[in-house]
Amino acid sequence: MAPQRAGESGERTTLIIERTYDASPEEVWQAWTEPQALTRWFGPEDTRSVLHAELDVRAGGRYRIAFDTTDGESHEVGGTYLEAHRPRKLVFTWAWRSTPERESLVTITLQPDGAGTRLVFRHERFFDEAARQNHARGWSGAFRKLDGYLAVGPAT
Repeated sequence: MAPQRAGESGERTTLIIERTYDASPEEVWQAWTEPQALTRWFGPEDTRSVLHAELDVRAGGRYRIAFDTTDGESHEVGGTYLEAHRPRKLVFTWAWRSTPERESLVTITLQPDGAGTRLVFRHERFFDEAARQNHARGWSGAFRKLDGYLAVGPAT
C-alpha cells in the first residue's frame, strides 16, 4: 500500500490516497457502490456503525450515508454521482449535512494490476487546509477498514 500524499489544486488542497489490492476491479467497485458492502467498512476509525447507506450509482444519481461514532455523535454525508464507469471510475460530490455549502469532489479510479487492482483516490476542493487534514484522518481510518474488508473478501 502506498502512503497518502497531499498536493495543491488551485486555491484548495487535495488529498490523494493510493492502494493496491489483491481483489478484482469489480470487487473493489462493489465495496464502494453496494450499500451492504459499504456499511461493513465505511467511516473513520471511531465509527460505531453505518446507520444508513443509500446509493444511486449513476451519473446524476445521489447518495446519502449516515453513521455514528463512539463519542455518540451522528454524521451524515451526501452528494451526487457525476461519473460512474463500472468498474473503472467513480466521481462524486461530497458535502456534510452540517456544512452543505462546503462541497468537495471525490474521484476514484480502479486499474487492473496483475491479478489485483490499483486504486487512486483523489479528494479535492476542500474549504481550507484544516478540512483537508480532518478528511485525511477520516479517510486514513476508512481505508484501513477497506483494506481489511478486501483482504478477507465480501461475506456471502
